[in-house]
Amino acid sequence: MTRRYVLAVMRHETNTFSPLPTPLAAFGRASSGDGPISGEQGVAAYRGTNNPVAAYIDLVEREGGEFVLPVAGNASPSGPVTRDAFETMAGGICDAVRAGCDAVLLDLHGAMVTEDHDDGEGELLSRIRAVAPDVPIAVALDFHTNLTAEMVQHATILTGYCTYPHIDMYETGRRAGATLLRALDGEVQPVMLWQSLPMLTHMLRQTPANQPMKDIMDRAMAAEADGSVLNASVFGGFPLADIPHVGLSAVVVAEGNATAAGALLDELMDLAWQRRPEFVFPIEPMAESVAAAKELDDGPVILVDHGDNCGAGGNQDIMDVLEEVMRQELKDVVAGPFWDPAAVAQMAEAGIGADVTLDLGGKTDMPALQLKGRPLQVSGRVRALTDGRFTVTGPMATGTRMNMGRTAVLETPGIDIVVSERRFEPFDTGCFTHCGIDPAKKAYVLIKSRQHFRAGFDPIARHVVLVAGPGVCSSDYSLFPFDKLRRPIYPLDPDCSRNA
Repeated sequence: MTRRYVLAVMRHETNTFSPLPTPLAAFGRASSGDGPISGEQGVAAYRGTNNPVAAYIDLVEREGGEFVLPVAGNASPSGPVTRDAFETMAGGICDAVRAGCDAVLLDLHGAMVTEDHDDGEGELLSRIRAVAPDVPIAVALDFHTNLTAEMVQHATILTGYCTYPHIDMYETGRRAGATLLRALDGEVQPVMLWQSLPMLTHMLRQTPANQPMKDIMDRAMAAEADGSVLNASVFGGFPLADIPHVGLSAVVVAEGNATAAGALLDELMDLAWQRRPEFVFPIEPMAESVAAAKELDDGPVILVDHGDNCGAGGNQDIMDVLEEVMRQELKDVVAGPFWDPAAVAQMAEAGIGADVTLDLGGKTDMPALQLKGRPLQVSGRVRALTDGRFTVTGPMATGTRMNMGRTAVLETPGIDIVVSERRFEPFDTGCFTHCGIDPAKKAYVLIKSRQHFRAGFDPIARHVVLVAGPGVCSSDYSLFPFDKLRRPIYPLDPDCSRNA
């Protein structure tokens, strides 16, 4: 008998301090239009890409199964998801499950907060369970998942990205889907164990490419690879959310007897807790970081403004670091992309070759951190205008078609400034090359990111300098008015107990 599957994508990482709303229209990040896509359009957008749902498609087609894709929605990180957006997407997925299926394969994030729910993924899974109490559900999650009891209770299998930058997204979907197919074939009977630690880790200290996370993740993956467990995943957590379940966590999918899996889980969490001071990132003043970059002899020097990173909910329009680069007179710089639709419109109206003066960026206030938007006046010549579309060629989200909206390049003395209509975290050099700029040939590349830039820019970087600009992605957690966060939690409460 041919099996029938429901596949869906519903991804959002919610920064509850971000001033930017997340309506349904925002969920068209990986498509050319606004809002989620579905059906054949969704399949065409994701097939052959480095995304979990692409692995699901391949697995189902390889076994001769049938599938429907009722929702494929992916929004850039921002503020809480609107009620309408969540209800529309969750309703579409549940309707597809209600129509009948043998299993559900979900491509979720794990850190979605909505206007009504602190745990968007847990709410979705509980609704699917209400519709189909016994249907097997496999879920691929982001490394920055804030894992909850509801997710574990209502899913059959959970797997998470093992990399940051996330270059194993397809593989994560394959891991989840392959275990689910084995369960459907009666080969395994999955059970899940999980733990969450009261640790508000710094995202600049989370990456499994380096310590303190490296050998924790390596141990989990080794256990999965040698068959000790079916799946093992460690989550760094997403700290920029004022919700009760933030924390570093892990989940192990075991076969039957979970004794060995429990021992592995304890080992992973013991090691993470012992290393909790190493998960704290020390902040250096912005001017000192830029001055240090200026002293480096060869480039490209990648200047990374991690306080205003749209990949973690930032506006992408705070101009302080660019202003400091100008003040210290760095030359041969490409900077951006900055989010400013009005500036793009002004340059488009003026046309290529025109001289313009712009009040660039600074259009967004950030009341949660009591920050006011402050534009930077810049003058220069419009060098290029594009539609902002390109295909990712780097190792993260490879093959995905990106849409930055209309994009313009302003050529100023010593600095080329890229401005776009849509927010885009520069994890791929295509954000510059598509508009005629080769960042590998620049002395300095100023971007707004945290870790994902390493996927596309590490291969060209001679040096990387992290710059702590202001914004709702700051690594200074003392600035954030946490209210619902579970307390005590490390490092806000240095004497916190593991069992808090």
